[in-house]
Amino acid sequence: MAGGTTNLLIVEDDPFQRETVCAYLAGQGFVCEAVADGKACRAAVAVAMPDAALLDVGLPGGEDGFALARWLRGQSPLLGIIMLTAAGDLVDRVVGLESGADDYITKPFEPRELLARIRAVMRRAGAEGAAQGAALAAARPEVLPPGKARIGGAILDLKRGLLVTAEGREDTLTEGEFTLLKLFVENPNRALHRDWLLERTSGEEEPEAFDRAIDLRIMRLRRKVERTPTRPMAIRTVRGVGYLFDPEAV
Repeated sequence: MAGGTTNLLIVEDDPFQRETVCAYLAGQGFVCEAVADGKACRAAVAVAMPDAALLDVGLPGGEDGFALARWLRGQSPLLGIIMLTAAGDLVDRVVGLESGADDYITKPFEPRELLARIRAVMRRAGAEGAAQGAALAAARPEVLPPGKARIGGAILDLKRGLLVTAEGREDTLTEGEFTLLKLFVENPNRALHRDWLLERTSGEEEPEAFDRAIDLRIMRLRRKVERTPTRPMAIRTVRGVGYLFDPEAV
């Protein structure tokens, strides 16, 4: 955000939509760069990281908006990301937010609403940047003793089967919760299928009897380990597969 100017990257495959949005936002004082697909997005970011990105969900070239959101979030935790979706489907909205997006807007949208959402996202990014800067200044390299593993903001004690939360509180885990976290620790950075996780954590019960059980367990665990449960970074959703544990996300 050089000199107080917000730089926007717009990723939209429809030429008319791309040019219309870019022209409107440029008229509102933003510096805009508009591209048509994920490859062009990555090339633009390699030149200069924008302050915010508007990502169409449906993109050509094999890389959709969700995949780009995950990649961009990995490049910058402070980048403002807004998903542009042609449908008001709840699943798309949830997956978008879990992919690292800050907000979403459904097409067709009112330009003034898009402008308001961009400004709101940029305000939040500014506040989070100040907080993260203070935290990083005080941070020290973490070395955990054997038998302990960090998962997001919490530490899993593999020997005692309990979790130490970010607030320092010891949280006793159920057998299923502990087994699930242990599986994630043993398989970092791997997309683990829902059915496999359900089978490994269901004990003697029939997995088919608990179609959404694994999702409910993940939801409960995110409340315990994620610093911001509504924007999970440590236990991520992999669309169409299951979940992935990122050991670097703290």
